[in-house]
Amino acid sequence: MMCWLRSPFYPVLALVMLALPMADTAQAGRPMTIDDLLAIRGVSDPQLSPDGSNVVYVVSEIDRSSDKTNTSLWLVPASGGGPRRLTTTPGTNNSPRWSPDGKAIAFVSSRGGSSQVWLLPVDGGEPRQLTKLAVDVSNPLWSPDGGKLAFTAEVFPGQTPEQTAAKDKEKEASKSKVRTYDRLMIRHWNAWDEGKRSHLFVADAKTGEAKDITPKLEVNTPPAPFGGSSDIAWSPDGKELAFTAEPSHEAAWSTNTDIWVVPVDGGEAKNLTEANKGADGQPAYSPDGKWLAYVSQARAGFESDQWVLKVLDRQSGTAHELTKTLDRPVQGFAWGPKPMQILAIIDDNGTEPIVELTFDPTSTPVAPANPPRLVTGGVQSALQVNPKTGKMVFTRHNAAAPAEVYTANPDGSGLAQLTHHNAELLAQLDLPKLEGFAFKGAGGDEVHGWVMKPPGYQPGKKYPVVFLIHGGPQGAWHDEWHNRWNYQLFAAPGYALVAINPRGSTGYGQKFTDQISQDWTGLVFDDLMKGLDHAIKTYPYLDESRLAALGGSYGGFMVNWIAGHTDRFKALISHAGVFDLVSEYGTTEELWFPEWEFGGPPWDRAEHYRERSPSLFAMNFKTPTLVIHGALDFRVPDAQGLGMFTSLQRRGVPSRYVWFPDEGHWITKPANRVVWWHEVHDWLAKYLKP
Repeated sequence: MMCWLRSPFYPVLALVMLALPMADTAQAGRPMTIDDLLAIRGVSDPQLSPDGSNVVYVVSEIDRSSDKTNTSLWLVPASGGGPRRLTTTPGTNNSPRWSPDGKAIAFVSSRGGSSQVWLLPVDGGEPRQLTKLAVDVSNPLWSPDGGKLAFTAEVFPGQTPEQTAAKDKEKEASKSKVRTYDRLMIRHWNAWDEGKRSHLFVADAKTGEAKDITPKLEVNTPPAPFGGSSDIAWSPDGKELAFTAEPSHEAAWSTNTDIWVVPVDGGEAKNLTEANKGADGQPAYSPDGKWLAYVSQARAGFESDQWVLKVLDRQSGTAHELTKTLDRPVQGFAWGPKPMQILAIIDDNGTEPIVELTFDPTSTPVAPANPPRLVTGGVQSALQVNPKTGKMVFTRHNAAAPAEVYTANPDGSGLAQLTHHNAELLAQLDLPKLEGFAFKGAGGDEVHGWVMKPPGYQPGKKYPVVFLIHGGPQGAWHDEWHNRWNYQLFAAPGYALVAINPRGSTGYGQKFTDQISQDWTGLVFDDLMKGLDHAIKTYPYLDESRLAALGGSYGGFMVNWIAGHTDRFKALISHAGVFDLVSEYGTTEELWFPEWEFGGPPWDRAEHYRERSPSLFAMNFKTPTLVIHGALDFRVPDAQGLGMFTSLQRRGVPSRYVWFPDEGHWITKPANRVVWWHEVHDWLAKYLKP
């Protein structure tokens, strides 16, 4: 799930303040450059073989000459050893999934001209194409007996892939590109609604013959635009598939998603979570098939309600809130090797550890409020567990080390790094670590933040400060390696870094998260300013006379707000920030977000919208401001950035507008990322350097 103004930074008992036991990085090297950031190999989606002996995973590499990203499959022994590259064809090669007998790996590849499922023999030989649909496919999953594969593909509801492709070709050939709509949403995230929906298909594992088993579905499974294979699951007996889908025709004003089941051989789909009007997702059957676990939010219209883990008794149909007392969002999970055991990743004080959840099925199933933390420090993701041995495989990263594949025993012991794809590059770089701190924020409440020294730090010297404000607003700064808003690259020119997790941040309890809704400029603003004051007082290397504030999404909104309410900063950078709340309501796509965050539409809460709109405080603008926006940003349309820049110019404030015609809410294309970083570094140097 992704909120209306969320930046790419996601949340997470006591604040972790120690250096993390990850890959060692040399601290005597040079500062990182944008070329280094783009040279980092992305490691993701590790999958354990059925016998637990090997791990297949995906490596992403940017081709600067084509400005595209190539993905390839690699294999590494789970006990350690050198990895082996399995695919060399440029383009897409991802979503690897082991056959139940461990003899083949299904994966999605674009090598045939479109994205289709291919099968790769593990013992050697060339991959063969399994599916040959007229449309692209994704998210392959083997049936338990290996006889079938499920996958998803976008089609027009009620039409076959061939009919869909023909209609697409007809639209492309038409001289008129007019669009007509009779209901919302007409566009989402960065794409217009073309009328197609992602459906669930099942193919024969030998012939590739495929059938749409959700032909009447008028919404997406998995939910658009960020759902994935974790939203689809085979039952252990192979007779049904569970999947996550959006509600029909209500996506613009509803956060509701539901867990459905559908017979594999045909039949009507059944909604298992219809009674819950909040979001449900990530279904996963227990090994014996008696339970179906999934994550769930209770409050409708609010995507940042606590993600709790539920377990549904398949016989009685009763669902139990397993983590109702945990007060931390569940990010992902996998069934463990023991009966009634689930291993989960939670959002916890700027980190995402793996915890153990157990429950007693003979009573009301509830996991402990403070479950054992098995793997801590930094961010864990993509957790897989061998159902027999309990061996865990996952990716792991922190602010000084990009993601690599790790394994650990089921109790968290034996933590080992299996891959080292970026070791040679990292050894050349000076990559400071994040340090955590706590302070008294608004109302005397405890708030947490991070500070980072610049590369080449010299004791006794003062450094300009880059003050980062996260998006969401229900997000958080983690001790993580981020591919776009990267801590190291912000600090590289010789800047110290301060990042606060103020009111609204996730991973600090739901009450703390809730305290920003309908108060976007009150407690959170106080937390930010008090956190910056505390950092300056505590860390003598921070130069109070040279401060710059930067933010994206909600962080951009807060930068725009800061521009009208304080002149303590030498420079500001606003990326994809809301400028005028009233006009934003009428042009964004997911209306549930402003209606929750501001207590209703602007015609019902006019004064509330006006009091918190940066546009009405432009008379106070003084600070030089860089404004950045993408033309394909349909969450915060680019008119918001243009309005901010126009007001700055009219007020005579030094300002610059950087507009990307081919980008959305995030700047993702390699060449555009280079421009983004050059603009940011040039603006900071202009106002922070002596």
